[in-house]
Amino acid sequence: MIKDFLWPVILQLLGIVVIIAEMILPSAGLLTIAALGLFGYSLFLVFSTISVTTGFIFLIADMILVPVFILISIKALAASPATLKTALKSEEGTTVLRPGAEQLLGSEGKATTDLRPSGTASINGKRYDVVSNGEYISKDTIIIVTAVNGNRVVVKAK
Repeated sequence: MIKDFLWPVILQLLGIVVIIAEMILPSAGLLTIAALGLFGYSLFLVFSTISVTTGFIFLIADMILVPVFILISIKALAASPATLKTALKSEEGTTVLRPGAEQLLGSEGKATTDLRPSGTASINGKRYDVVSNGEYISKDTIIIVTAVNGNRVVVKAK
């Protein structure tokens, strides 16, 4: 009697291990298909060699235990050194504005390239990527910084 249960239980446990491996290894769903095959064959063995009642017990156990094992694995993976420990917060790195760029507001400079509407300009002796408000500004034109929005320095011709 125990011998009849041995292979289905082993296949069930292997199915759970394969599902956990799917969460760790990128397999494009191949491991999930393998796990479903293991669960399906295990259920087939139980229904065909033991009894229908035992087969339904295995089926219900699968429906309860597999999601529980998946949730436990997700929690364990979240605490694992293999996962990213920190998440970027919006105030920690989404803008690339240099410190002190707001001080450029009202500063004068010179367009070092044509602004169509973007290009580069020399402002206070430093080179910046700048944008005009849609108008074309030719090279060597004196410009004024009108706005600093995030990582954009907006200029207009003087």
